[in-house]
Amino acid sequence: MLSAECSLECVLIKSMTDSELQQARAQKWHLDGRPVRTLEEVRSFLESVGFCLMYPLRPPVPVPTFVGAWVGGDDRLPTWQHVFADPRAKEATELMVRSLRDKAAYEAPLFDENNAFLVAASVFPYYYALVGERNPKQAPKANTRAGYSPLACDAFELIRRRGPISKTKLGEMLGGSLSASGLDRALGELWAKLRITRVDYTVEEGSVWDELSRWAPDAVREGVGVSVAEALSALLSKYLDCLVAADQGEVETFFSNFVPRSRVKESINALLSARELSFVHVGNRSLLQVTPPKQAFTPRPRPQRVG
Repeated sequence: MLSAECSLECVLIKSMTDSELQQARAQKWHLDGRPVRTLEEVRSFLESVGFCLMYPLRPPVPVPTFVGAWVGGDDRLPTWQHVFADPRAKEATELMVRSLRDKAAYEAPLFDENNAFLVAASVFPYYYALVGERNPKQAPKANTRAGYSPLACDAFELIRRRGPISKTKLGEMLGGSLSASGLDRALGELWAKLRITRVDYTVEEGSVWDELSRWAPDAVREGVGVSVAEALSALLSKYLDCLVAADQGEVETFFSNFVPRSRVKESINALLSARELSFVHVGNRSLLQVTPPKQAFTPRPRPQRVG
């Protein structure tokens, strides 16, 4: 199982205040005046939190943001609808794209295709195990059960043969009277099952796509070999480590975006029974947390008797 390392600020013994919880999250999410500006800092940040959104959502979702970590705070952060009016977003995006090229992060379409959901390299195989195709070598088939349209299958074959390829070039090669929205839907169908992934971006040609199993064969191979139960347990633990502590309903709501809620409840109960998760009092609430490691008891040396 993916380890959820609990740093010093996360070690909760019996209780904490709401203010202490927010301070611990701010430190872990780099909202405390420590901006993330280099590729190494990006890698360290993502491995610490596991996953993040590029921009905050409205209403807010309890998850860190890449732009917040880049800024080093959460004051007036732009949502994706307002990125063009905020120069901070452009610079943060450039660093995010560098992290994709370097495979320090992988992108997935969780909430909105315009708001990247970034997953750390070590966490991505577990995410793939829940969302991705179990037989990625088999080409997608056009039927409603599989969720692929004929256009999506044609786009996949072109990406497989010619990728990495820009969206602009892909549209030109598919030809006909293809609309931009139609191509976006086809790419979305493939991306939703992690058949493809965005690997680069240029102002001239936009997003560049490649077949995920070619771009990251080791990560896909590892993900295929992980069971759904193991993957969900690992991601639940990582998410709670990222949030320090969270309401069970918040956890279920977040994971219900890509896993049935009933399955999330089962996994939480199993982790509680195994004492890998526990409860901590925050204010007047009982929140879930990753169970802190037990501190070994070290007996004091007995004083030697004199005479």
